[in-house]
Order: sequence, then structure tokens, then C-alpha cells
Amino acid sequence: MPSSTGTDGTVLQVCPLLPTLETALAEHHRVVRLAELPDPDAYLRDHGDEVVAAVTSARIGVSNELMDALPGLRAIVHFGVGYETTDVARARARGIDVSNTPDVLTDCVADLAVGALIDVMRRLSAADRFVRRGAWLQDAFPLAAKVSGKRVGILGLGRIGRAIARRLEGFDVELLYCSRTPVEDVSYRRVSSPTELAAECDALVVAVSGGGATQGLVSASVLDALGPQGCLVNVSRGSVIDEPALVNALTGGGIAGAALDVFADEPRVPKDLLDLDTVVLLPHIASATHETREAMGELTFRNLHRFMTEGSLLTPVPEH
Repeated sequence: MPSSTGTDGTVLQVCPLLPTLETALAEHHRVVRLAELPDPDAYLRDHGDEVVAAVTSARIGVSNELMDALPGLRAIVHFGVGYETTDVARARARGIDVSNTPDVLTDCVADLAVGALIDVMRRLSAADRFVRRGAWLQDAFPLAAKVSGKRVGILGLGRIGRAIARRLEGFDVELLYCSRTPVEDVSYRRVSSPTELAAECDALVVAVSGGGATQGLVSASVLDALGPQGCLVNVSRGSVIDEPALVNALTGGGIAGAALDVFADEPRVPKDLLDLDTVVLLPHIASATHETREAMGELTFRNLHRFMTEGSLLTPVPEH
């Protein structure tokens, strides 16, 4: 474990970050921006042992190859709540602490999840396109599905899942959830599996963490259980859903619709989804507000600065 006496050394910025965060890092610490080096491999070969902390994004993380090139690395600081792009167990085995930015993006992600659910069920984006292409001049827009009073399942009742559920209470929906362990202090009914949750719901909202443990969690069988009247919302990670199975379900009428903020191979989206009016496609924007991104940047800086001055992290990734 790091000492509490602070540390000297270089901070490696792995990828481009929020401009205000980059400025703060450069003002207070000796920072090397890996992406701006003329020969990153040469730098790592000659100076990799000088790096004590790495700052990266949730999307990029720190690869095993990069980790191996930094023998003196003691902290990996993520800008973002996700950290599945970094092998946390491998880092910890080397005595490297890892942090992320929880809580500060919870509200915005939950807001977007509810907005996406309303959009896909009431077909708001589809109705907008209907008007823009002049179709309203020839016909009325088809009826959509009511949101209020429906049965909604939350897959993953962590910070974000609970925030989504609290918002949906205002719509008088019946809430169910599926999580690895029971959640205290909630009145929502827990079910034992994603398939059972999908079978009992009109809409399924996915809010689990990414990573190997949840890869393909929303499988073809889960989508089958959701059924031709069911809708899916994903604000977690694209890896959580079996994307080919989802494409089949959407193109074949296996489910009624989906609102997707994340995809398996971003920014590439399955071509078969692009022309479907039953699908809301978003470019991974759940936390993309000025307020939230600045709060994420501030917490990222505070984690890094705390480590460099005191040898500890403010929001270390919890051990599972």
C-alpha cells in the first residue's frame, strides 16, 4: 500500500482528458501526455520507471502492456465511473491502487435513462422524424405505449440503478430489480435472475457495471423473456448485452424497442439498427453535461492530487 507521506515522480496522462482537468494536472504535477509524445514506446522504455501514477479515461483505461511498462506505477486514476478497461485485480496484485469517479455522474445518467425510457415507449424521436419528413401531412402518427403505471425492471440496483428507480416512482410504475445481493431499504421486489426480471416487466433498464462478470448478461433468452411488447434501455456498457441477439430481436420483432446509449464497438453501431424507428440511438452521452463532466474532472484531479501529496485515493474502486 502507498505510504501517507506523499510521493515524487511523473504522472502519465494516458489519453486526452477534459481541458480543465488537463490544465489542473499540469499546474500542480509533473505530467507527461503519452498521446503527444513523438515516440511513446521510446519514452516508456527510457523513462517508464519514473511514472508513479497514471490518469486515464474510463473508455481507455490502462492496458496490461502499459502497466508492465511502468514498474514504479502505484496509482491508476480513472476519469469516469467505469474501470473495466483496466485489469483491477492485476493492478492490485502489483500493489497499484485504482480510483474512479462515482456519485458525481449518478444524477445525469439516471436522468438520461428515464428520458430514454420515455422516448422509446412514447416514440418521441420517431415522432420527430415523422414530422420532419412531412409524413404528418399524409397521416396520423401511430399510437405508442403509456409509461405511467407500467412494470419496470432495473438490472443492477447500485447507485445509478437506485437513482433511476427513485425517479420512476413519480410515474407510479411497479418496480422490480435484480442484483447480485439484496438491496436494503428499498420496497422494490427482487427477482433471482435477469431472465425472470425480463419476463415480469414491460420495460427493462440495464444499469450494471461492465467487465467480464457481466459480459453478455442480457442474452438472447433474456430478450425472449422480455417479449414482443417489451422495451429495453441500456445506460451501462455495450458489453452487457449480446448485441447480435439484440439486433435479431429488434429487426425480427422479438422486442418492441430499445433505447441504447452504449454499444459493443463504439462508436460503431450495428447498421441494421440505423433505420429502425423502434430504436433510440445515443452516442454514449449519459454523463455528457457541462456540470457533470466538470464534477468528474474535479474528482479525478482530487484523487490524483491526494495520492501525490498524501499517498491515498479519495474514491478507490471497491473490492468485490
